[in-house]
Amino acid sequence: MNKQSFLSILAASVIIASCGNKNDKSAQAGGAPEIKEYKTLTLEPKTATLYADFPATIQGQQNIEIRPRVEGYIDKIFVDEGAVVKTGQPLFKISAPEYEQEVRTASASIKSAQASVSAAKLAVNKVKPLVEKGIISKYDLESAQYNYESAMATLAQANAALVNAKTNLGYTTVTSPVNGVVGSIPFRLGSLVSSNTADPLTTVSSIGNVYAYFALNEKKLLDFTQSTASPGTTLAQKIKNMPEVSLLLSDGTTYPEKGRVETVNGLINTETGSVTFRARFANPKSIIRSGSSTTVRIPNEVVEKIIIPQSATFELQDKIFAVIVGKDGKTKNVNITVLENTAGNYYVVTSGLKTGDQIVLEGVASLKDGSEIKPQNQNPETVYADLK
Repeated sequence: MNKQSFLSILAASVIIASCGNKNDKSAQAGGAPEIKEYKTLTLEPKTATLYADFPATIQGQQNIEIRPRVEGYIDKIFVDEGAVVKTGQPLFKISAPEYEQEVRTASASIKSAQASVSAAKLAVNKVKPLVEKGIISKYDLESAQYNYESAMATLAQANAALVNAKTNLGYTTVTSPVNGVVGSIPFRLGSLVSSNTADPLTTVSSIGNVYAYFALNEKKLLDFTQSTASPGTTLAQKIKNMPEVSLLLSDGTTYPEKGRVETVNGLINTETGSVTFRARFANPKSIIRSGSSTTVRIPNEVVEKIIIPQSATFELQDKIFAVIVGKDGKTKNVNITVLENTAGNYYVVTSGLKTGDQIVLEGVASLKDGSEIKPQNQNPETVYADLK
């Protein structure tokens, strides 16, 4: 090998060595992954009032179908759909001339019967002194008295017929049986209606009080029955001792009047596997209408339980997970169970976490088991600021 070739090889070796040293320094400077900071919370038992929400439908205290009792044509409609009516207020007028004719006929029959009574009475008065003087026999007096009694009976029948005719005529004016709100009116002026008509003239809903109907499945019903939150040994006692409940309207606002759960259906619906509860709410301003869709919110006071923000969890395959941080700063995903139907931003944990556990508060879905983090423990008062 000549001198020039040797120098070329030596120079190439120096360049390669120099590049290797630079790569080593680069790896040492930026090759190690950066450990990220995460907000965490050390768990302690909490006492708070949480809420369970249940979809509900509203029905008036009374939903009364208004049906005609006589046959005829609708002559007048005194109210409009949605009108607020009082007991006895006219709703419809049915044209039925035959009932007016019956009143006139009954009135005429009374006058005829009264004339017959007067004539029979005269006959008795005429025969009576003749019998006393022995001019005619007692048989003639008894006959006259029987005629008088028959005339009185005919008069009584005529009076009864008039009362019946007036009653039927009164049915031609259909009135509201309760205070309430008028529903839809499917018939218009001139429609022929009768007591056999399939559809009612309208429906009047008495909404001074309204009922909210909501359902619990068998599991929740069993949990409620066995719960110690409401005092009592029987279901009826527990319902009686339940706290007042709230009603969320369709726009998300809370109805100002509180209500109470009053009854529970005795049978479980075999199709849905649920049982229906009924809560009553006062409705003095008629804000709520029958048929409305609302939500019943039931308060639930939890005492010394583990409560965590819902944002500190993630769901995977219908399971809920939280992330705890070990003393070595490494994470672990744990499956937890929580109380169902808890409204708001928190979960009540029934298993999976314990006092003293440190959980990650945010970004938990992106953390894998064994991830190393820098815990930034937060003040519990800040985390639970909106927890009542």
